[in-house]
Amino acid sequence: MPHTLPESFRANFLGHSPNWYKLTIIGFLIINPILFQLNPFLAGWVVVIEFIFTLAMALKCYPLQPGGLIAIEAIVLGMTTPEHVFHETVNNFPVIMLLMFMVAGIYFLREMLLFSFTKILLKVRSKVLLSLIFSLTAAVLSAFLDALTVTAVIITVAVGFYGVYHKVASGKSFSTDHDASTDDEVIELHREDLDEFRSFLRSLMMHGAVGTALGGVTTLVGEPQNLLIAKKLEWEFFEFFMQMAHISMPVLVVGLITCAVLEMTKTFGYGQPLSDKVREVLEAYDAEMSNRRTKQDAAIIIAQSVVAVLLAIALMTHVAEPGVVGLMVIILATAFNGVTEEHRLGHAFEEALPFTALLVTFFAIVAVIADQGLFDPVIQWVLSYEGKTQEALFYAANGFLSMISDNVFVATVYINQVTEIYQASVATFGSPVDCPTPEEFRAMAAVAVQAGSDFPSACLTRDQFDALAVAINTGTNIPSVATPNGQAAFLFLLTSALAPLIRLSYGRMVIMAVPYTITMSITGVLALWYLG
Repeated sequence: MPHTLPESFRANFLGHSPNWYKLTIIGFLIINPILFQLNPFLAGWVVVIEFIFTLAMALKCYPLQPGGLIAIEAIVLGMTTPEHVFHETVNNFPVIMLLMFMVAGIYFLREMLLFSFTKILLKVRSKVLLSLIFSLTAAVLSAFLDALTVTAVIITVAVGFYGVYHKVASGKSFSTDHDASTDDEVIELHREDLDEFRSFLRSLMMHGAVGTALGGVTTLVGEPQNLLIAKKLEWEFFEFFMQMAHISMPVLVVGLITCAVLEMTKTFGYGQPLSDKVREVLEAYDAEMSNRRTKQDAAIIIAQSVVAVLLAIALMTHVAEPGVVGLMVIILATAFNGVTEEHRLGHAFEEALPFTALLVTFFAIVAVIADQGLFDPVIQWVLSYEGKTQEALFYAANGFLSMISDNVFVATVYINQVTEIYQASVATFGSPVDCPTPEEFRAMAAVAVQAGSDFPSACLTRDQFDALAVAINTGTNIPSVATPNGQAAFLFLLTSALAPLIRLSYGRMVIMAVPYTITMSITGVLALWYLG
């Protein structure tokens, strides 16, 4: 216990985080103002790297506090403004609503989900087949629903499985209240089995998370940026799918093959099967739940199943924003399951709201990236190329930048820039655009500069505009699986209550994503080059 007031302040700062971590964050806060005075561009990149560091250390300290301190300092220093942060937040309000209401809605479907997935887990004994089922199911659902919703489903299922076995490993019965976040009560005899079960769940979660990316790239409702790109290009659902298919379908096949190979070779943290001891526990749990299931319990599962079907229909037909649909799920699931007390409703939001706060903090970093022009040199460099080389570089640049920041932001920046160039091309050269040769274009641009008139930075035909939009969409959706900050679904998994339970850290996620990143990214660029 601290004995003096200064010691108390030092102990309270970032709570139980290691001292080296606290000193590192303090060091960041000291060095940032100095760097900003010397070189604002460099300081902006340092802030981005520091924020990524807080994400990487999520198991040491939830990133909201250290990342929030860095974001607040960046605003105070003038790297961005509160108004810009608010603007970025408003632009992403559908995602925020999705987190607040959809994740809570999934919480009220947990009995049905645990019942369904327990049957699948116990019937499918092959780990390779089970992994393929998880990945393919996540892909199909993400194509018609959204990646965050699907991730919330698999997290809910995994937390349920983990809680069941952790109780038994701690010497308790299925019906006993239990805190699964600590191993203090775990019997020594069960520790090895528990660690193996964690490894088993980690691999399933990563297969499922990658599956959301495989499916999310295919349709205009799969990811938030897909809808933005579709609106800019005026593509409907089927046209969007066909425009992406020459890349998304080969990547889907290769992603599933990668899933199977990883399980068979037992590399990169994959391949751990469900041990016989754990299977016995889950079978005993399933049998006991079946014996104890009353008519009222059965009615709850049936009601939740109906709500799940309505959820799928509402999202597939896009009758409303996913967040609004999530609120509908909460209302229906609670109304027909007898959940009317305020405190029982409150538990459902415990998982989503911390991540929502972290996401808004992340938008402050996104605002820094925009205001300091951190991506501008990359954009201008890519635009200096033409043809297939330009498409491939767009794909690679969007992928690389999405790994660093956020795929929705990167896609927004690039598609807006390309749309402006295409619209300027139409205004300058007419519609359909008939682009001059490179030599003629440079001569015309020089004349326009001398005359002081506007002239596009490049000339794009409609076919080129379409091709670059495909490169942007696939680039932000496929290589971005490399890091948790590349996709909101991955970041949600990293910062969920499940991650510390199964020991899923930032570094471990990156390592487990490496084979997927390599095979899917290479397949994507080859398909773009040869099949486009």
